[in-house]
Amino acid sequence: MIQVYNTLGRALEPLEPRRDGEVSMYVCGPTVQSDPHVGHGRSAVAFDVIRRYLQWRGYRVTFVRNVTDVEDKIIAAANELGIDPSVHAARVAERFRQAFADLGVLDPDVEPKATDHIGEMLDLIARLIERGLAYAAPNGDVYFSVRTLESYGKLSGRDPDELRSGARVEVSEAKEDPLDFALWKAAKPGEPAWESPWGSGRPGWHIECSAMAEKYLGASFDIHGGGSDLIFPHHENEIAQSEGVSGEVFARYWLHNGMVNLGGEKMAKSTGHVIDLASAVERFGGPAVRLFYLRAHYRSPLEFSEELLDDARASLDRLARLMSRSAGGDGAPDRSVLDAFAAAMDDDFATPEGLSVLFDTVRDANRALDAGEEADALLAAVGEILGVLGLEVDVVTDLSDLEAAVGGLVGSLALTATGSVAGDLDAIVEARRQARADRDWSKADEIRDKLSDLGIVVEDGADGSHWHRR
Repeated sequence: MIQVYNTLGRALEPLEPRRDGEVSMYVCGPTVQSDPHVGHGRSAVAFDVIRRYLQWRGYRVTFVRNVTDVEDKIIAAANELGIDPSVHAARVAERFRQAFADLGVLDPDVEPKATDHIGEMLDLIARLIERGLAYAAPNGDVYFSVRTLESYGKLSGRDPDELRSGARVEVSEAKEDPLDFALWKAAKPGEPAWESPWGSGRPGWHIECSAMAEKYLGASFDIHGGGSDLIFPHHENEIAQSEGVSGEVFARYWLHNGMVNLGGEKMAKSTGHVIDLASAVERFGGPAVRLFYLRAHYRSPLEFSEELLDDARASLDRLARLMSRSAGGDGAPDRSVLDAFAAAMDDDFATPEGLSVLFDTVRDANRALDAGEEADALLAAVGEILGVLGLEVDVVTDLSDLEAAVGGLVGSLALTATGSVAGDLDAIVEARRQARADRDWSKADEIRDKLSDLGIVVEDGADGSHWHRR
């Protein structure tokens, strides 16, 4: 059974969806104020893998990830650039979309934009007022009254009596209590605004997700995800709004990914302490950045490191070399490998342990191929795990353009042709290994150089020497 760490309760719990065989997920997507950084990519990849794994385990997953395209910081950024906030938000949203695609993140089933759901937000605010949980201030703002909800603070563990304005609590003289938060903000000159029963204005940040989640998943659903920096106040306030209106449990499981740190400090758009995601993808490749994320548990903090990204890229090369060695792997995957992978991932989606199973299998498959043994089941298992993790590797299957040159090299080394280009390359690499064992360094170097002239790179590792196409 899959166990998940539920922030609501701070404990591992068995995943028991509301409906058998179905999982409904809402994940807080980007606030499109500025270009995505490496921290944004981590959250997107973390919940993409969770979604993929649940589907692999047989669940029908409905995955909703929103786009916040109206918010204070978006307006401020647009004003600095001298453009309309909606134009700025659309441009940045497209950059997020491209960056997530480069990381292999699947499109959500539904990707609602906040500005397309103002009507749903107004309806939710009206219901909160009717229940006595919110009030309209004389200046046109509408606020949620935090102290009317006894359960407030249950997600973050914060006591309302200990909270102070300024500590992620917005200050306003219009509030009846400093802890109250905005559901609707009265219009200001030069800002986008919509008509409402309380006057022209725009929604507060928190009401957006509550309204969109309710529209697409209902008043109660299975998993709500996002970064750990959203636990308070955003997710706490979502719970207050949604459960205050419905009286139902908003989300059964709250999953939060850890932050990506840079020099020991959290990456944050607000401080400019960031590594641009598009630049990281351009330099290291999307799959390498994705693998870098997956080597840490999704809940753990992760320190940005170019060395770790280089290592991730080398590991992908290792995977590509294996998958390029054989055209096999199309049969049934090794069940014991998949069972070991599932056991790792069932423990709160532990990708580091899942990757350990993957690379142990890579080692075993290489050894089998080196010995001339059957490896199709292992290769098929590797391919299936790569799909679950969303990792793409460049597999070389067509070597026909090298047939004549490789055949000539086989002849010059007095080797026996195997009947396939890949097999002949394996034989040549084995001849180089033997030359090294015999301390015939000049012959080993000659073989390496001739392969390099053909665009074939030979790399030596703990599990032997393997080739791949440059």
